[in-house]
Amino acid sequence: MGKRIFYFLLTNVLVLLTISIIFSLTGAGRYINSDGSLNLVALLIFSAIIGFTGSFISLAMSRWMAKRMMNVRVLDPNGALTADEQSVVEKVHRLSRAAGLTHMPEVGIYDSPEVNAFATGPSKKKSLVAVSTGLLYEMDDDAVEGVIAHEVAHVANGDMVTMTLLQGVVNTFVVFLSRVAAWIATRFVKEELAPIVHFIAVVVFQIVFSILGSLVVFAYSRHREFHADRGGADLAGKDKMVHALRMLKDYTGRMKGNDDTAIATLKINNKKKSSIFSTHPDLDVRISRLEGK
Repeated sequence: MGKRIFYFLLTNVLVLLTISIIFSLTGAGRYINSDGSLNLVALLIFSAIIGFTGSFISLAMSRWMAKRMMNVRVLDPNGALTADEQSVVEKVHRLSRAAGLTHMPEVGIYDSPEVNAFATGPSKKKSLVAVSTGLLYEMDDDAVEGVIAHEVAHVANGDMVTMTLLQGVVNTFVVFLSRVAAWIATRFVKEELAPIVHFIAVVVFQIVFSILGSLVVFAYSRHREFHADRGGADLAGKDKMVHALRMLKDYTGRMKGNDDTAIATLKINNKKKSSIFSTHPDLDVRISRLEGK
């Protein structure tokens, strides 16, 4: 889920910050009483409105933003396609039907040497599954099917909507805590400087708390990868799913010593060693779980 989550979080932070600045400049949603004290109930309501608005706007923009940032070329099932393109479309549609999706996802390919694939979109009816040219070049047909099955499982599981709700809760606490911290900061400056200090502190604390809040989202992402692996195994077969993960592991092993920034944000794959900042568990752990070890 790496690339999908990266773009979702990036959009979310930018939207959240923009909405917060607009609210601050217009004076909407006042939560400071006339005596200078905080109205915590008003602040919590204000935070929830901003938090969930930012999250749902990010969700609505997710498919559009991914296409633009990755330069995805959407494939027309009824158009003139190469053999590789036709094979990708066929796999996505066949696995989507097997997953019970009533609306076929858009299918796309983008030029990149990295082994990557991702799925995104605001709903099951408006989703996108895209693969890189590097994936098609590096992997055999069974492994490609395993990877695509994993991405289709993310769509079928409704992971983006669940992620949006989680991000909305995280955003609410980010907005709430950043303003409490900013209010505390104004207690230590002169009264005439308080407004500008409050504004700057809100922006700074919101960025800091957004980064900390992302750790919760990353933890959820690692949890959902196991579900998508099992879903991919149900759709394509356990052998193909395990084979795909093993090929990804071999690929990351060959890349050792090189700049693996792109590898760290792979949708189906991530860094070889997992951490609290990883969107994916270790590949060895994922393989072991699929094999029932």
